[in-house]
Amino acid sequence: MTSSAKPLPDARPGDRPDARTEARRRSRRTATAIGSAVALAAASAGLWAATATTAQAAGLPTPDHVVVVVLENHAYSQVIGSSSAPYLNKTLAVGGATLTQSYGITHPSEPNYYALFSGSTQGTVDDSCVTVGGFRAPNLASELTAAGKTWASYNESLPSQGSTVCSSGKYAQKHNPWFGFGNVPVNTALTFAQFPSDYATLPNVSFVVPNLCSDMHDCSVGTGDTWIKNNLGAYAAWAQSHNSLLVVTFDEDNSLSGNRIPTLVYGAHVIPGSTSANRYNHYNVLRTLEDLAGASGHAGNAATVTDITGIWN
Repeated sequence: MTSSAKPLPDARPGDRPDARTEARRRSRRTATAIGSAVALAAASAGLWAATATTAQAAGLPTPDHVVVVVLENHAYSQVIGSSSAPYLNKTLAVGGATLTQSYGITHPSEPNYYALFSGSTQGTVDDSCVTVGGFRAPNLASELTAAGKTWASYNESLPSQGSTVCSSGKYAQKHNPWFGFGNVPVNTALTFAQFPSDYATLPNVSFVVPNLCSDMHDCSVGTGDTWIKNNLGAYAAWAQSHNSLLVVTFDEDNSLSGNRIPTLVYGAHVIPGSTSANRYNHYNVLRTLEDLAGASGHAGNAATVTDITGIWN
């Protein structure tokens, strides 16, 4: 009785049975490899699609660069509408968006910086010098790195890149929470002199921390307003036409206004002159930064709050 089965493509008439067996095995291995490759490609495509659409699903743009500036110890009413802050009011607020119900988490300064960076105060209750690398919790920088994005901070009056000194002149480490995390390289803390003039070379997300005078802590609202204009005004103008954003916020109020603080968003895809009266705090800002940049997750309390909405075109 003859078989109607055709020889396998790899087998030839006259092959020994062991050769035909090996041909079948090679054929099965090839099919398995092809199937695995197709499955891997499909899975990779799905992961890419999920990452790429995180911001869109939240109704957010996908900017190339976001620069966040943190100022100090002023209530909403001390800055918004103040004649002492013409740049913040007449340029950033008029041309960008104002969050009218934005709040710090607590007092004093340092826990708020941890909250904004990691979604938790990390148990800090004062402004003590941080234990370098003492925390391993997820944070904005570690999430960006995990997602293949870039991060840095630019710190005015920091003595040198990566310096972990507690204070130096007008520089205060308490405003730089990234030093507290062992999963954030200390060399990502740059001096403000290293802020690039070619803004296209900025990281995907960066924080700018002015010194104790420029941030309005020790000096006036007008001093801080002028510093922002002189040092970041050119970036803000560039951001509008280069798919980028500037966010200006405060760590806390003056302890007299329920911790209501100014928060402004300016740049591409922001509706000029828009406001949002939704109640937001540092955790909402962190979540929005994570989603804008396509970070790998949501740190701490950022996982349980909403993104900032109502200001995007």
